[in-house]
Parts: sequence; structure tokens; C-alpha cells
Amino acid sequence: MPKMKTHRGAAKRFKATGTGKLMRRKQGLRHILTKKATDRKHALGLATEVSASDVPRVKRMLPYC
Repeated sequence: MPKMKTHRGAAKRFKATGTGKLMRRKQGLRHILTKKATDRKHALGLATEVSASDVPRVKRMLPYC
């Protein structure tokens, strides 16, 4: 059986932790930042875990993570 291809767009957006959890960046930190509070912008800069309902889809796109 041939090797499976990694979805390159997903590979740039998701990272696996050492324990196997999938992490993602939050949206909302690109522009229109002046009206957002500093603590809100700080929280948006932190990575978060992919929701449980999305994990199977992401794992299918990243077969070797």
C-alpha cells in the first residue's frame, strides 16, 4: 500500500503534543486589534486544544502525527 499524503494546509495549522493531543491557534488576532482588550489579545495568542468532535477529521488529514 502506498504512503498516505499529509494535507499540507492542515499540517501548517495543527500540531500534536507529546501526549498525542492536537493543538490549534485561535482566530481573531490578525487585524482590528485596537478595540480588543489586552487580556483578550493575550488569550487569543495562546494555543488551544482541538475540540473532540473535530479530532477525527484532523487525524485523517494528518496520518503521521
